[in-house]
Amino acid sequence: MPFIDRVDAGRQLARALAPLKNEHPVVLALPRGGVPVAAEIAAALAAPLDLVLVRKIGVPFEPELAMAAVVDGPEPIVVRNDDVIAMLAISEEEFARARDSELAEIERRRKRYLGDRPHPDLVGRTVIIVDDGIATGATVRAALQATRQRNPARLVLAVPVAPPQVLEALRGEVDEIVCLEAPEPFGAIGFFYGDFRQVSDDEVIELLARHPAVSPAGG
Repeated sequence: MPFIDRVDAGRQLARALAPLKNEHPVVLALPRGGVPVAAEIAAALAAPLDLVLVRKIGVPFEPELAMAAVVDGPEPIVVRNDDVIAMLAISEEEFARARDSELAEIERRRKRYLGDRPHPDLVGRTVIIVDDGIATGATVRAALQATRQRNPARLVLAVPVAPPQVLEALRGEVDEIVCLEAPEPFGAIGFFYGDFRQVSDDEVIELLARHPAVSPAGG
């Protein structure tokens, strides 16, 4: 397997991202699985670490299948997978219930993970969005679109593993993609890790405590 665990994946990605250190980037993680990966990158690049609170909206009878994703903010951004919605005949009422449930979970996570933690300013910065892998791309696409609205100078997507066709579909959302493994056929993200156990809320909070959200220069 290419990666021992998420820490190993983060270290491998950090080596690939090393040329960006001189750009003084900000690292944004998708919780929970992206946080251990992003923490290693933030440490290696001496970069601030923050979260993008985004949730997959799963099909009601098959929650692991994404029919959309939603990102927290004053006006939450919803990115729909209309092919899945149409194929499974998901009604707008069913969709709204699932969306509102995920928004409630985002609110819970925001309070638990971030509290009064400051947010780094992204305007004019190089921003690196990190997850532990990509499957359908709906969650990452929503995170990228929401981050772009915060006016970074450059937006980079960094993931250990993703399907090649999904990476191709995401290229229009970013300035650069760094992906270490893009196998075909793909399977599942966990297939590429020796240890892919679920990351707990407590682990997220601990990692955020060890990595500041604002650099010493105030960025």
